[in-house]
This record gives sequence, C-alpha cells and structure tokens, in this order.
Amino acid sequence: MTWYKKSFQLSKMNKIVEQDIQTIIADKAIPWEKFRNTSVLITGATGMLPIYILLTFIYLNEFENYNITLYALVRNSKRAEELLAPYLQKEYMHIVVQDVAEPIHINAPIHYIIHAASQASPKYYSIDPVGTINANVLGTINTLNLAKNQDDFRGYLYFSSGEVYGVVPPEYFPFNEEMYGYVDLLNVRSCYCESKRMGEQLCVAYGHQYQIPTHMVRIFHSYGPFMRLDDRRVFADFVSNIVNNEDIVLKSSGSSERMFCYVTDAIRAYMMVLLNGEPVTAYNVANCHELYSIKKLAETLVSLYPKKGLKVQILQDKKDIETTQMKSPVELLVPDCSRIQALGWKPNVSVKEGFKRTIDSIITNK
Repeated sequence: MTWYKKSFQLSKMNKIVEQDIQTIIADKAIPWEKFRNTSVLITGATGMLPIYILLTFIYLNEFENYNITLYALVRNSKRAEELLAPYLQKEYMHIVVQDVAEPIHINAPIHYIIHAASQASPKYYSIDPVGTINANVLGTINTLNLAKNQDDFRGYLYFSSGEVYGVVPPEYFPFNEEMYGYVDLLNVRSCYCESKRMGEQLCVAYGHQYQIPTHMVRIFHSYGPFMRLDDRRVFADFVSNIVNNEDIVLKSSGSSERMFCYVTDAIRAYMMVLLNGEPVTAYNVANCHELYSIKKLAETLVSLYPKKGLKVQILQDKKDIETTQMKSPVELLVPDCSRIQALGWKPNVSVKEGFKRTIDSIITNK
C-alpha cells in the first residue's frame, strides 16, 4: 500500500480506508496543529467511528511528526490487537483494557478526551439495558472526572445521539438543537436515549461547575468500512446481505426514513466541533442531503451490484423485528444542521458512493 509515497500498514486497512483517512486529513477547515505534542484518550476506540479518529492520529504521528500520545480505551483487547497490531509497540500508543463504567486511572497528562464508548446497537437495549446506561452515564462521569483533574485540559467530545430528540412532530421539521419530542420513560428501549440525555447534562454540569470545555455531537445514522455486520441495525443487515450474496428481506413496509452520513463526513464534523465548536454546546451531525426510506436504501444497495442478481423482498407479519431489535418508534427525523455548517462543514459523500465504498472495503477484507 502507498500513502503519499509512504507505507501506512494496518492489518485491516485497504485502499478505501487509506483514501478515507487522506480525505479527513485534507480538510483545511480543521486546525490539526492543535493536536501537536498533546495526549488524547479515545474510549470505545475500536468502534466504527472512533477507529477512524485513531487512524487519523496514527497517520499524523507517522508521517507528520505530530507527537500525539494516544490512549485507546477498549473492552475487547483481541479486536484492538487485530486492528492495530503494527502500532501496538509504538511509544505513543497505549491500549487501556477496561470497562469505561469503571474509574479510569491514567498517570499521565491528558489534553483531549473523545468519549465514544457506547452500546449503540439496538440489540443491547433489551438484553443489557443496564450496561447501556452505565456506558453513557457512569462512563461519562468517569471521563469527565479524569478531565477535571488535568492541569492543561483542552477539549472533551461526547458522542451523543439523534435519539435524544425522541418523537418530534413533523410540523417542527427541520428541528434545531433546542427542540425535543416525546420519550416513553417506561419503555426499556429508552435506556439508550435517556442515558444519552443524561450524558449531555453531565457535560453541561461539568462545563458549568469546573469550566471543562465540553462539546457534544448528536450523531444520526453513520456508516463506513469498520461497521459490524452483526450490529442488527437495518442498514448493517443490508450491507451484510450484499456482502454475503443474499437477497434483502424487509420485515416491514420499509417506509421509515433516515439520513445516512458516511464516516469521512462524520469524522470531519466531530473534529471541527472539538477544535472549533462552542463549549458546552451540542451539534447535530447528519447528512441532510441523503434522506432515504428503508425500502429505497435496500433497493439502492441491490442496484449497486447488478451482477449479483439480488432482489428486495417484503415479508410482513405480526412477528416482526421489534422484539429482538427494539425497533425505534421514530418514523422520520429531519434535523437542522445549520449550527455545524456554520463551522465550515458540509457532507460530500452520497449514499450510493458511501455504501459502495463500505461494501467493497468489507469484501476486500473477507
């Protein structure tokens, strides 16, 4: 592999991921120099989104001599070893294996924290709602306490979710960061959105009481090459179907609509918020140009690979996926992204291009 005529080897990296990292680094609206000679903690570091942030910092170290000390907090050490094997012995790389819900002890200065550890997949909401809450609440407390005890702390980024809005009436679309809808507090599925809300309030409280520069990104549907095919979210199921040469079978009408943001657009937005955003402020991050119904998304993905001869089937019955996947009650969310756009961000990758890159990357690594 080549990268600006230099080798950039990772066990799970391919040309598509290399190009993605290059795209992220090339964004001149991001003041990358702020990271030079700093220490960064990333929780949930092997997740689909944070692994891209980690790879970006590795690139800055390897080829731009940024001297960033990296602390990657993970629960699954085997996945970290698989993804990061060539860099585990680097002096700047430190793997911290623990649950983020447990107190974090790092006896070294930390300048930035990116708290991305979370059970975002709906499959966890019914089987482990307590664990879902713990990562979002206790994990946020633990990382904020770590930030509070630093002498030269510069920025905290909290991965929140578009789910914090609940069910917003369509007459309020597109809704900005100050508008909220209904959440059923007695539905176990609400463990995710309510704990994400509490995580945001913790960021506000610590920012107010301890002057920690906290920032929050409300993440809508994002995807990319490192997504887990067993995620159980519907778009991950579709990718899995295409990769495994299976027809896509819809167990609903597929009328629900979502906005889909490719990983390079998402990471650029997060870095802008962390480095240029207003403290103690939340930002919607969604690709407002790419609104697809679930049915249209399925048909689009099938059409990307005509030689596979796959098709979309609709098999609705009373026993649908709600029980096992804790289906969202929200049929449509249309956020206003003007706040993040004011920082100089705009999404560039269409659904067709982004999912083609995602699927091709996964097939390459099979």
